[in-house]
Amino acid sequence: MFEKTKAFSGFSVDDIERARQFYEGALGLNVTEEHGMLGLHIRDGGNIMIYPKPDHSPATFTILNFPVEDIDRAVEDLAGRGIETVRYEGMNQDEKGIVRDDFGPPIAWFRDPAGNVVSVLED
Repeated sequence: MFEKTKAFSGFSVDDIERARQFYEGALGLNVTEEHGMLGLHIRDGGNIMIYPKPDHSPATFTILNFPVEDIDRAVEDLAGRGIETVRYEGMNQDEKGIVRDDFGPPIAWFRDPAGNVVSVLED
């Protein structure tokens, strides 16, 4: 029944315009708006819907992961745009906020304006 559908994911924010400024302006993604919702169009990754929710609560888990070739450069670029990495107690993060343990690829987390957790990880 669902094997041929073009499934997509979505998440909520408390302010659509701030989300648009962040995802389009700060991250440089292709963003469209229709029916009061945003569409993130990720190259080779499909589409993601962002919808407004007045009683939005930020996700406490990673909602979106961006694989990058050079995590150091990506984190430095984000910092240059005023986007800080999230620090987690008990995680072995370096001075940039990057985890470089054996459990997986190097990864760093940051938050969108609605408080949702997003990551960059070295591909």
